[in-house]
This record gives sequence, C-alpha cells and structure tokens, in this order.
Amino acid sequence: MKIGFIGTGNMGGALAKAVSTGIIKKEMVISDKDISKADALAKQIGVQASYNTEIAKNAKYIVLGVKPQFMADCLSEIKADLATRAKLEDRFILVTMAAGVKMEKIQEMAGGNYPVIRIMPNLAAAVGKAVIMMAKNDLVIDTEAEDFKKMFSAAGLVDEIDESLIDAGMAISGCGPAYVFMAIEALADGGVRCGLPRDKALLYAKKTIEGSAAYALDSDKHPEALKDAVCSPAGTTIEGVAVLEQMGYRSALMEAVQAAYDKSVDLGKGK
Repeated sequence: MKIGFIGTGNMGGALAKAVSTGIIKKEMVISDKDISKADALAKQIGVQASYNTEIAKNAKYIVLGVKPQFMADCLSEIKADLATRAKLEDRFILVTMAAGVKMEKIQEMAGGNYPVIRIMPNLAAAVGKAVIMMAKNDLVIDTEAEDFKKMFSAAGLVDEIDESLIDAGMAISGCGPAYVFMAIEALADGGVRCGLPRDKALLYAKKTIEGSAAYALDSDKHPEALKDAVCSPAGTTIEGVAVLEQMGYRSALMEAVQAAYDKSVDLGKGK
C-alpha cells in the first residue's frame, strides 16, 4: 500500500479524489470513522475502503485527514501499529493537515521520532486548483518528498515552505477561499441591486474573479499596476475603488488574514 487516507471529510475526501487520478488504484486505501462514508467514496474513485489500523500497518504515506481536536485520539488508536513498524524498520511517513499542530507535536502524539510531512491545502483541491503548502522534518528524505509532491500535484500547486511560515500562509490560502466566496456573493448582490437577474449576476461575478486571477498569474506586473490599468480617468471603476478605500476594503482583508493567523497559532498552543 503506497498511500492511505485516514479521514475523508471535505478536505481529506477532496485530496483523496485528486490523488486517486494519478496513482495505481490498488496502491491506495481510505478509511473514515463513518464506514459507509468511506465505502461510498471508495466506490466513487475506484479504491479500497479499510480501517485506520490497516492503513497504519501497511501504508507508506499515512495521511491524517482529521481535525486538530481529534488528532490525539486518532494517533492513539494507531500508535501501537506504528511502533511495531518502526521496530521492524518498515518505513512510513505521517502526513498531517491539522491547522496549528506542529510536526513535533504529531511525533509526540504518535509516540515516536517518525518522519512527518505537514501540509496545508485548501478547498480548491476538489477541482485540482489547490494551494498546498508543504513542510517536512529532517527524517523525510528528498526522494520521498519529491514522490509526495508528484502524487499531490494532481490536487494543485504543492509549494515547500518552512514550517514556521505555515500559519501565515494558511491565513491566506487556507482561509482565503471563504473571503473570495464572500466577494462573489457581494458582487452578485450588487449586480442584482442594479437590476441584473440573480443567475446572470452570479455568473458574471464568478467568471470575473476567475479571469482576474488567471490574468494576475500570467502577468509579472504588481497588482497595483493591474488595478490602475482598469481605472480610466474619471471613469466608473475609479469611483468604485474610491468607495472601497473609504470602507476600508484592503484593511479589512489584512485584518482577516491576521485574525486567522492568530487563531491558528492559538490552536497550536491548545487554546
């Protein structure tokens, strides 16, 4: 077994679906505390459903798709199996995506000095457009890290970063989709207020954000320059920009990122 996913919630399930598209199906297994949920997803993506302990006993990459508050219980369940494998020098890597939980803490809860990869993906993994920050401890060798990146690239961008920066990055890429969805809703509401049918307003808002992001990614210009290019003198856009500035648009986004970062740090401290 090359990879096993323990936990198939929104994020774990999205990553499992993506990874399943680029791997030999028989090399992947999934599990969930809700057995019927794991069975349904397994049938959908063509892999096997099993149990946490079986994954712990056999998978090279053990992906822990559980929330921070449930991580201790999850690792307690498989701790003995991990210890047995370690004694037999049967190599495995723990992969965590729990917000605020550092790799050292994962080792502590797992009961051993094990190789750990920490990732912080976002919801866009479901459509292969995620930002997946990745950090690894010194026990993960380079070939394993590259193998992992190759598997998870099916879900989006996999970018290696120092663990100390993950909380800051998560506050943008992990939480950012919620802010973008709010922007879509607000733009559409504005369009409806101006007389557009709801379906048209939503379509235009979604496609405008999609196109703007694609344009920014393709350009080497600073976002300020891109914004200026849309703002004609005495035109409509600069009027809207002026209102956003008056309402503290940029400041509100910055404060949202800061608040998310602070919460992630608190989670890591058990608060």
